[in-house]
Amino acid sequence: MEVENIKPWLFRVQPYQGESLSHFLGRFRRANDLTPTGLGKAAGLGGAIARWEKFRFNPLPSRQQLEALAKVVEVDADRLAQMLPPAGVGMKLEPIRLCAACYVESPCHKIEWQLKITQGCDRHNLGLLSECPNCGARFKIPALWLDAWCQRCFMTFGEMAELQNPA
Repeated sequence: MEVENIKPWLFRVQPYQGESLSHFLGRFRRANDLTPTGLGKAAGLGGAIARWEKFRFNPLPSRQQLEALAKVVEVDADRLAQMLPPAGVGMKLEPIRLCAACYVESPCHKIEWQLKITQGCDRHNLGLLSECPNCGARFKIPALWLDAWCQRCFMTFGEMAELQNPA
């Protein structure tokens, strides 16, 4: 028996409203047991996936790159573009910021939290967290968020929401 042109199948992952590309890529990779290198190879993007997961968008992903990624993740390229910072708006690469109250409502990292112009959460009128209020550990890149808790002390994001200061 000869096997010809069998394409690997992948689990689909639907993006959340406002989700950052970093968080989405991490969720997609975990659902499909892929490394950043494996996803980059499947999309023909090489090391770009690893850079994008760290919010390194200099240069911004091109339309061609987004279309190549869209074919693999089965999400429209325009929808992927919405996960990037708006044109002309600067990003804070570090620290990773979080509105824990938002995360409890919609379990994803929002791209708006990393924008330089964002000072706090307009929805909850809270300041953004850049570290765990319990142990002071900085948050890992959103692509690595496996569970909704601190990677050091395991305080949940829900518990952190109660400790967020007003904006």
